[in-house]
Amino acid sequence: MKETELNLVSELMKNSRRSDRDLAKALGLSQPTVTRLRAKMENEGVIKEYTMVPDFRKLGFNLMSIIMFKLRPLTEEQVQELHQAAREPDNQERQHYIMIMTGIGLGKHAAMVSLHKDYSSYAKYASNIKNGIHSRMKAFVDTEGIETFLIDLNYEHHFQPLTFSKIAEHLQKMEKGSS
Repeated sequence: MKETELNLVSELMKNSRRSDRDLAKALGLSQPTVTRLRAKMENEGVIKEYTMVPDFRKLGFNLMSIIMFKLRPLTEEQVQELHQAAREPDNQERQHYIMIMTGIGLGKHAAMVSLHKDYSSYAKYASNIKNGIHSRMKAFVDTEGIETFLIDLNYEHHFQPLTFSKIAEHLQKMEKGSS
């Protein structure tokens, strides 16, 4: 990715509501250039969406859980079924997680992130997971190997909270380091 494109992405991550005119000024480019570049990056899928990030505490969430688990050996067809189950839970089941992704590490194959109002709502959710996750996902998950990391969203002394602005700064530092 070109430095100009990375800088545009970084500026948009800091504040996606900025006009092309404001972005052009910050990047030292013309407004038409920024408009064309943004459209190109949207068409290529580099820019997937524009959104805002709320303060989850002010929405009543006090805990974030990161739940890691093992998957049973899966065929390609079962992988597709699992993707479908994760994206579209049964009607009687509410989708509590905000992210579920596969990966490698700590002897696990997947991680799920969810938000909870308090410890008792987390404990109920964790119990449901231990008892077989969502019914359509149950056949794919080894419920014996589930581990959780809880984050207290009200703790005032987090070392470096995850924000899109921090990711943007990191991207820009990486690009400057590779030049």
